[in-house]
Amino acid sequence: MSENSEDPGTGATPGSTTSGGGTPGPRPEPLFFFGTTWVDHDGGYGLRRAGAAVGSLVAAVAACFVLRFAFQGLQIADVGNLVGILVVAMFAICSAIAFRKTWEGFSRRPADPAREANLRGLKTIGFVGSLIAYFLRTFMEAPGEGLRRTEYETALARYAKRRSSRTGNPAARKTTKTPKGKRPKRK
Repeated sequence: MSENSEDPGTGATPGSTTSGGGTPGPRPEPLFFFGTTWVDHDGGYGLRRAGAAVGSLVAAVAACFVLRFAFQGLQIADVGNLVGILVVAMFAICSAIAFRKTWEGFSRRPADPAREANLRGLKTIGFVGSLIAYFLRTFMEAPGEGLRRTEYETALARYAKRRSSRTGNPAARKTTKTPKGKRPKRK
């Protein structure tokens, strides 16, 4: 979430923007393929979800065909049963880990970004698992929508609370009663 600076005239600061129409406040984080249509489910949101589901399923099926051709290449090369079993086990394990990590990424931010960066290669090998997780998640929501919606609503609540606590003239609240014509003592 990015929030607008409260000081007008400071210009854009890193991480601070305005939402549509120039109103200050938090702005929703766009999702890949969905942009910010997930906020109000407008702008072809339903069609985008259907397209994302179909696209990820087609990509997963195509990836399985490519992996099958690669396995057939190993059989033609006559590398032995042990290598074939290891390759299948490697892709199965990597796909399972990639599925789990991708699915968890839709509901919470990673606790350790360095560890996630280390798992990137493993998730690349198990890309079929990531595609299947993306496909299944589109039946519930846009992948990552729940996490972004929670963060956005939290940011909106914090912004509204900050704005409501700043209403009124702050100088008027700090006045002390002094006799007319006398200045208050300086400390």
